[in-house]
Amino acid sequence: MTQARTLIVLGSGTSAGVPTIGCDCAVCTSTNPRNSRTRPSVLLQLPEGNILVDTSPELRIQLIRERIRIVHSVLYTHYHVDHLFGLDDCRLFPIKLGHSLPIFCNDEVEEVIRQVFSYAFHPKNDNHPAIMLPQLEFRRITAEPFEILGLPITPIPLIHGRFNVFGYRVGNLAYCTDVNLIPERSWPLLQNLDTLILDAVKPGISLPSHFGLDEALQVIEQLKPKQTYLTHLSHKMDPDTIELPKNVELAYDGLRIEF
Repeated sequence: MTQARTLIVLGSGTSAGVPTIGCDCAVCTSTNPRNSRTRPSVLLQLPEGNILVDTSPELRIQLIRERIRIVHSVLYTHYHVDHLFGLDDCRLFPIKLGHSLPIFCNDEVEEVIRQVFSYAFHPKNDNHPAIMLPQLEFRRITAEPFEILGLPITPIPLIHGRFNVFGYRVGNLAYCTDVNLIPERSWPLLQNLDTLILDAVKPGISLPSHFGLDEALQVIEQLKPKQTYLTHLSHKMDPDTIELPKNVELAYDGLRIEF
């Protein structure tokens, strides 16, 4: 019998998080736990190991909350702060693994990681205890399909304002955070989905680099996945008041989806 594979939504919030600093709106002061949203990241939990998609600034909190003890590989959608700056929290994993942590990303993400976390790559650090530095091994990806821990993964090129980013498809599930335009070549990669996790930062029309709810619903209507969860949610998205079509829901921190 095949063991289940699970996607765990570690963070479903926008780059500012929810509650947002200095805000007293109904969502930011809500007692509904689904209105507490850390920055965006998900974990693919497989029988063969755990694949972390992005390293949000709250990564340590997210992994402890979900009782994730180890990560076997990290996969990046892009290099923005809310998806990258928790990478240092991964420095314990190579010690447990007995080898460097594989980092799957494109050349742009690798370049930024080498700049932002330059201390991890400095030759003078060779004699530092392993616990002090993230031990990383880059594995370059392009728009071509690849595998991690035996799991086939299809990159989905997306437009995020003036940035090119990747969504990812695994089986009949796709994760598309940080997107305001789906290129023509990517639509065929999103057909016949059981589950779509899609960017929808706020009600109404889009921001310059994110779908608003109106555009997200248009995408959903065109793709017709069996179930959609909206993510990268700002404090304008309230599960207690928002009305959504059938089979469309707001994602939340801790949501688990079998695929």
